[in-house]
Amino acid sequence: MKIASVIVTYNRLELLKRTISALRKQSRKLDSIIVVDNGCTDGTHEWLDGETDLNVIHQDNVGGSGGFWRGIKEAYSQGFDYIWCMDDDVYPEPDCLEQLLKKDDKEVGMLCPLRKQNGKIFLSEVKQFNLSNPFKSLHDNKLKKSEIQNNECIDIEGIAFEGPLIKNEVVEKIGLPNKELFLLYDDSDYSYRTVISGYKVRFVTNAILNKELFFANDDIVTKRKKGKWKLYYHIRNTVYFNKKYGKNWLVRNIRPLGVLIKYECFVLRNIFVNDKYTWKDCLVFLTAYIDGVKNKLGKREQ
Repeated sequence: MKIASVIVTYNRLELLKRTISALRKQSRKLDSIIVVDNGCTDGTHEWLDGETDLNVIHQDNVGGSGGFWRGIKEAYSQGFDYIWCMDDDVYPEPDCLEQLLKKDDKEVGMLCPLRKQNGKIFLSEVKQFNLSNPFKSLHDNKLKKSEIQNNECIDIEGIAFEGPLIKNEVVEKIGLPNKELFLLYDDSDYSYRTVISGYKVRFVTNAILNKELFFANDDIVTKRKKGKWKLYYHIRNTVYFNKKYGKNWLVRNIRPLGVLIKYECFVLRNIFVNDKYTWKDCLVFLTAYIDGVKNKLGKREQ
């Protein structure tokens, strides 16, 4: 059994070093560490080229989606039995991979660790996507702390690309992640495709993956400004996901419209109060909605 890890990185060299160090210390040794350099400009390129035990791929910045597409493709083509994916801002405990493998069986296509941030449990995984009721959130059925405290394993549908261990046979059956999503929902899309293809996605509570705490010293306005540019992709890809997988007309059409209205109202509430949003953002969000409806994906043209 051969296992490769795939890390996608962009301009976070010190965090990347910590991630790689944690992978090198796994109790179940990895057979390869594949690092996808998404056009780094902070010295990461040069540092990676000096690490002889890494399989490094340099490419332009094609977003997290394009990075995982490339890394998983490389690992699959090399014949690895399992592909362990993560961003450069997480670092697994030494026995994380070992604990994941303990919960594997023939029904499982993907195994996911429990993430912790600053020592506290960090949950965004979804037990089951709500694709039937348009008046409730798509992520209405998220995992709860009380559930993971009483279970070693829980079957889920929605993941983050922060630690999933993917079987080679899953890639063979459903293909690669959708690189055109660029950022956000590529992980949800891939895990849901795994589930509807007949595999289980299993959340393993004894496998611990630590997650960096970003912007810890920033005030709330600064935090929002730093993440604002991602909202185009959030809106567009939310609309895309509901249009593609919604189980009725209302979910496929009314919920996406509700997403647009929610963010347009948020702009209008804040536009006269602070400098986070401008009138231009109303147009950006409308464009995101239209692009999602029309399945116009890829990197946003500025």
